[in-house]
Amino acid sequence: MRFLIFSVLFLLLFSNCEDTHSKKNNAAIKPVTIEEPEKKEKDTTEVTPAETREFPKLTDANAMEFFLQYEKEHKENKVRLTTDFGIIEIQLFNETKFHRANFIYLTKQHYFDDTQFYRVVKDFIIQAGNSDNIEIAKKRNYIGEYLLPTDAKRGFKHERGVVSMPSSEIENPHKLASPYEFFIVVPERGAHHLDGSYTIFGKVTRGMDVVDKISNVETDRAEWPLSNIYIKKVEIIN
Repeated sequence: MRFLIFSVLFLLLFSNCEDTHSKKNNAAIKPVTIEEPEKKEKDTTEVTPAETREFPKLTDANAMEFFLQYEKEHKENKVRLTTDFGIIEIQLFNETKFHRANFIYLTKQHYFDDTQFYRVVKDFIIQAGNSDNIEIAKKRNYIGEYLLPTDAKRGFKHERGVVSMPSSEIENPHKLASPYEFFIVVPERGAHHLDGSYTIFGKVTRGMDVVDKISNVETDRAEWPLSNIYIKKVEIIN
């Protein structure tokens, strides 16, 4: 009897363990979904190459070093201005090497083309190198924003026909020069009250009659000619 009871209990216990084991295994098996790798769209974005420049964009930090090297390789010192009123030729002074190099550089960059004589003071000066044309502003932005130091101790005086560089419109105690602009002295007596304050870097060798014509045009209260006077182009001559 005991043997029969033991046998029945054994069978029941064995059956329960097998069923439990089966359920555990079934619970651990899950259907595996094999997902296809996500298809990436082909990148068709074009890589724009970095802007290529022959010369660096100039700043106050690098301009002097740039012109120190530039003037060694570019010795030209004569330029011709073709204006609405005629031809003006200028001899640039080697003594003011940074300012000479600056003018030659801007000439080769065609900066002065289509700029204007934007300030005319009768019997005093005519001033050029600026414009109200947005394209001129774009040229300046491309070349760079920088000033040049005054170099006024070379013995040059503000006599009739000399070419000098005005100080920047930005107030600065050292009267740093605006590299994009220049003025020509008109009166026979000169303008010697300017001596020592502004850099003389050249002199008109031909076309003072043109300078005189420009100096006599009518202007508004801001000394801007009532009719625009353009520099059509500036070129280097031998």
